[in-house]
Amino acid sequence: MAKSPSQIVKDKFGDKNKLVEAVKQFVNDDLWVGRENKDKGLARVSNSKLLRLLETFTTVQSKWGTRGKLIDAVVEAAGRGKDAGYRAHIENWPVPRLYDQFRSLTARSAKAKAEKPAKPAAKKDDGAKKAAPAKKAAAPAKAAPAKKDAAKKPAAKKSAKK
Repeated sequence: MAKSPSQIVKDKFGDKNKLVEAVKQFVNDDLWVGRENKDKGLARVSNSKLLRLLETFTTVQSKWGTRGKLIDAVVEAAGRGKDAGYRAHIENWPVPRLYDQFRSLTARSAKAKAEKPAKPAAKKDDGAKKAAPAKKAAAPAKAAPAKKDAAKKPAAKKSAKK
């Protein structure tokens, strides 16, 4: 049976305050975009979201180190290295969104490479004419639907107000 987020927090960290402290390690200029509510802070965030943030920040810091390098990776994965407008647009995104975008772009490019069939070698034309493809047989004409003239009533005219 799958464990609930509160059970995972109790098993790994003991209590929520220790999990919040682990996430606060990443609250710096290298990775964090300061958009949290200063009155409430991270202590009011759900356990599942804190666990996802910790996992994302740990992965990003181990692979790229900083947000700037992650942004570079996203821009390159999108194939828009020279597009300054795109770069300026995604610089406002938080790290989890950037990381998700990077994963989506790399998965999409891997799928495209896997689906791309190998091109067959070009064959030399030895002068023989290709047989014309057979034409499809003409579809039989559909019968026109029966009209219901007797059931129709003439449209009523609107009376003009004077």
